[in-house]
Amino acid sequence: MLTELHIRNLGVIDSVTLQFGQGFTAFTGETGAGKTMIIEAINLLVGGRADAGMVRHGCDETRVDGRFIDPSTDDEVILSRVIPSDGRSRAYIDGAPATVGALAEVGARLVDLHGQHAHQSLLGERAQRVALDAFGNVDLSAIVAAKEELSEIDSALGALGGDEQSRNREIDLLRFQVREIEEARIESNDENQRLQREEDALGDVTANREALAAVHSLLGEEGAAGDLVGKALAAVATRAVAEPVAARLAALVAEVRDLVAEARGLAEGLEHDPERLAEIGERRRLLRDLCRKYGPDLADVVRFGGEAAVRLAELESHGETVAALTSRRADVQRRLEAAQKTVAGARRKAAPKLAKAVETSLRDLALPHAEIRIEVPESASDPAGDGVCFLIAANPGNPPAPLAKVASGGELARVMLALRLVLTQAPPTLVFDEVDAGIGGSAAVAVGDALRDVSRNHQVFVVTHLAQVAARANVQVGIAKSVKQKETFVRAGVLEGDARVEEVARMLSGGQAKASALQTARDMLAV
Repeated sequence: MLTELHIRNLGVIDSVTLQFGQGFTAFTGETGAGKTMIIEAINLLVGGRADAGMVRHGCDETRVDGRFIDPSTDDEVILSRVIPSDGRSRAYIDGAPATVGALAEVGARLVDLHGQHAHQSLLGERAQRVALDAFGNVDLSAIVAAKEELSEIDSALGALGGDEQSRNREIDLLRFQVREIEEARIESNDENQRLQREEDALGDVTANREALAAVHSLLGEEGAAGDLVGKALAAVATRAVAEPVAARLAALVAEVRDLVAEARGLAEGLEHDPERLAEIGERRRLLRDLCRKYGPDLADVVRFGGEAAVRLAELESHGETVAALTSRRADVQRRLEAAQKTVAGARRKAAPKLAKAVETSLRDLALPHAEIRIEVPESASDPAGDGVCFLIAANPGNPPAPLAKVASGGELARVMLALRLVLTQAPPTLVFDEVDAGIGGSAAVAVGDALRDVSRNHQVFVVTHLAQVAARANVQVGIAKSVKQKETFVRAGVLEGDARVEEVARMLSGGQAKASALQTARDMLAV
């Protein structure tokens, strides 16, 4: 729902701010007052074509801002459009720069314009199909499910490999990789680090023995460190006050003895083993080579090997897998074709009923001879009849033509209004421009009543020249222009009380027979 509209420097409008509520709002005023500019402003907000010629004379840019409530989220959305006098237009959503396409996408959820503008959702094939499906309660779930399953099967078939040569090349490569990793017999993820420690130990036996001997010499009973610790313990062993210190020194003496024994054992176990050293070097080179090919560390190599083995098994059983998937695909395809046939039948059954309902509504909207036809194609290339097309012959003797090619903007707007009376699915805000073109009398009253009916479920805006239509509106906004110092200004505001009576009277009489027109206006507004 559009709750606020701000326009600056658009055509004859210098600055206008309007606030709206729910229901039916009519825009009225003298010809050329700027009513259509209000609709043009809304059209710009929902991605309509921008032109530098829209910028008010003498101004640098046009700016339009609209505050909406998005029905899908109940959140407030602010759409903005800026048109410079010498550059490309800019679009904004909630203050952030956006493309015009993004603006149109959001706008399509919020607003539908009917009349002279291109932003008319029901002119598109998809929207017409959706409208027919909604009217006929056509169930598409079986088609959707079958297509999703077919997509999954096709993806699985594609993942199995393409042509036979490509598949065989991949099999050969995978066999080599899997065999290379399996033959390496990796013991653990930290095998390389463990071998490195062993290699370091064997690489310099003499130096390692000397280092461990130094530990024995310095900490042993004859060594300086061990001797000093022993003397320190003897000094305090009989002193009660030093009992905690003595206990720690005793533990330290035991630890030193263990260290000395371990160092001696390690030194005695060190032997020159050039064969083992060469073996370790070769093993580490192999592991490094595997890591270079298949992953940063051995865990990645093992993981790669497992994944490659799974892929190899899939490719080697390609024939069986393809046969199973192909059989399953044929079953799903048969289900899809059956579902498409059912949907096409439901659409063909609903089409004449929807056409009749729209024709009936058009009888009351000053199109008594209009003929509506809804075509659902029958062809092998479109088994579900997706190419739904709405056709209309507005006048007797004319063959029905696609709705999008209807020449008269007023006729098109009335067809859209009739469709809206029959269908409830639509964006929350509907805008009708020239919906009353070429009609009057009882037909005008019928159009006004129809617009009020639609406004029970949607916010409706209408630009009208007919008092019968304006009088049916919940809110009437008067548009007027004035000239000050050779410059044109437009003002717009909600008409209430006597001001609305006078505007409806003006629309009735064109300024003539004012007294009788005022009374008629009061009677019309009282209905």
